[in-house]
Amino acid sequence: MDLLGSILNSMDKPPSVNEEQKKLIKRQKEMAEKLKNKQKEELMRFRKYVEERIGRFAKDDRPHIEFQPLDKVHRAVIHEVAEFGGFIAMSFGCEDVDRYSVVYKKENAPTEDEIAARRNRDGWNEEIAKEYAERRKQQRELENEQKRLARSSAQNSNNTTNKQSNPAPITEAEIKPTFNYKDKYAHLIGQEAALEAARKTETNQSYGFVPSKNKKDVRSIEQTLADIQAKKRLKLQQQQQEQQQRQQEEEQQQNTQNPETQKADSAKNSSLASQPPTSSSTSSSTSY
Repeated sequence: MDLLGSILNSMDKPPSVNEEQKKLIKRQKEMAEKLKNKQKEELMRFRKYVEERIGRFAKDDRPHIEFQPLDKVHRAVIHEVAEFGGFIAMSFGCEDVDRYSVVYKKENAPTEDEIAARRNRDGWNEEIAKEYAERRKQQRELENEQKRLARSSAQNSNNTTNKQSNPAPITEAEIKPTFNYKDKYAHLIGQEAALEAARKTETNQSYGFVPSKNKKDVRSIEQTLADIQAKKRLKLQQQQQEQQQRQQEEEQQQNTQNPETQKADSAKNSSLASQPPTSSSTSSSTSY
């Protein structure tokens, strides 16, 4: 604790707030609170204004009412009041530029032409309604024409396919060949090529075909295992024989490569056998 206390005592104290700064901070908080309350009061007055206007709109014969361009908060108030009263509220225009709200009665809901016109910033009146109606009519006629052309092209394609699949019968009078094909291939088939000249070919039964019964393995499991073991034993015997043959061949090669050494060894052994024993050998034998 002494170390901690010494560290805290050595540190600089936080700057003290004088009376003027306290007053300034207090004044700023009061201004922020006043501004907040002012905004709340303004929104409450705007909400009351919207409620009164929509109330008058519900009693008259107007199909819709428009509000001036407003920010997002005020438009949200309009939408909330309209939905609470059972009306339709929609906004059009660009945000933070000229976006405004329009309130409709449910029985006079906006048409597709009106929505498109307002989104295109063309407004809405009788002239614009006639213009958009004419555009819609032309568009419908164009779509009907495209559908008719598509149906006609489909029918034509079906007719052509039917004609190709079911061609009209051709009579003998219509068939008039320009030349006889036999004349072209006379050097190959002759002048009298007919079915009588054809030779019936038959498959050769001696090769090429094996009955399926000959392909089946009719052996039992025991017989199959015995055959496998016999094959293994035969293979081992063959390997042993081959190894023995290789060893014999190697021995023969070694014998053929060193005939002189063998002769020298045999001559040395014979000479040693023919020499008499020395005196040292006899003396050693007598001493014992």
